[in-house]
Amino acid sequence: MADGKKIKVTLVKGVARTAKGHRETVRGLGLKWTNHTVELVDTPSVRGMITKVGYLLKVAE
Repeated sequence: MADGKKIKVTLVKGVARTAKGHRETVRGLGLKWTNHTVELVDTPSVRGMITKVGYLLKVAE
């Protein structure tokens, strides 16, 4: 899985007034602040997390 496809995820909106579960999901993706970008392995669990909070994110393949 270490050689799997990678995706870049950027937090483009703040999480201050979002649901607690959404804040936890953003944190679980490794995003800490607005405009923070992380590179993640493209797995079904990561895709599910992105789908849940997609309105806060920008995703680049």
